[in-house]
Amino acid sequence: MTQPVDAHANHCYRHPDRESYVLCQRCGRTICPQCQTPGAVGVVCPECMAEQRATHPRTKPAWLTRFTGAGAPVVTYAIIALCVVVFIIQTLGDLLGLQVTNALRYAGAYSYPAAVSGAFEPWRMFTSIFAHANVIHLALNMYTLWVFGMALEPVLGRARYLALFLISGFAGSVGVLLLASPVVPVVGASGAIFGLFGAFFIIQRRLGGNGTQMLILLALNLGIGFLPGFNIAWQAHVGGLIGGFLVGLIFVETRQVRRRGWQVPLLVVFCLILIALSLVHFFV
Repeated sequence: MTQPVDAHANHCYRHPDRESYVLCQRCGRTICPQCQTPGAVGVVCPECMAEQRATHPRTKPAWLTRFTGAGAPVVTYAIIALCVVVFIIQTLGDLLGLQVTNALRYAGAYSYPAAVSGAFEPWRMFTSIFAHANVIHLALNMYTLWVFGMALEPVLGRARYLALFLISGFAGSVGVLLLASPVVPVVGASGAIFGLFGAFFIIQRRLGGNGTQMLILLALNLGIGFLPGFNIAWQAHVGGLIGGFLVGLIFVETRQVRRRGWQVPLLVVFCLILIALSLVHFFV
């Protein structure tokens, strides 16, 4: 009987006691089923697979690309996560009776007790955005934020979108300071979200879209705040809406390359105006 020149060629190079007739597509060595990794064509041995993984760039998992890849609303996800974490801390603090809970909550209610004690604590103008009164309040705001964030963040870019959210939230706080009682605590991201409403409306209109449905939606949501018994700070909604509308207008009017240099200075001027209006409450 004729024998092959190399009888070992029909045995796995990693397991000599196992007979196989399957070759690695890269190096040509015989490999048993345990050592086979499916490739684009045929199978690959463990050593060639390790070399291939070391020399080729790693790709992100699909779920990670969805949340962090180009165009993903990363800022929206981060804001939602922050609001949820703050609410969990508030809830756990209530259950455990921790003193820090009141500090956290009052840090979110920028007008109380600072207004009562006469303290000047301007950070409350921002921290109020991320605190919420109850789980329903949190859920409604976060759902609305997710809907508009999915539409606006990819269009504006992450930096502009974050600026829009924060400036609108600050404008909502200014609205409460100027239009509401200074001793009423106000929490929630509604002012910032109404800013997204305003920016979305002006951007859609300036780019030739039909803003009728958005205008109706704005009117309905704004009108709910004026209904008795709902305990809604409509002043924050009005302030945030105006702030977001103006920020969106700045973005639209400076979208051309030759006007892009005006974008940051105009935003800075608008922020200075908001700061000046907020100081009226404390120093006039």
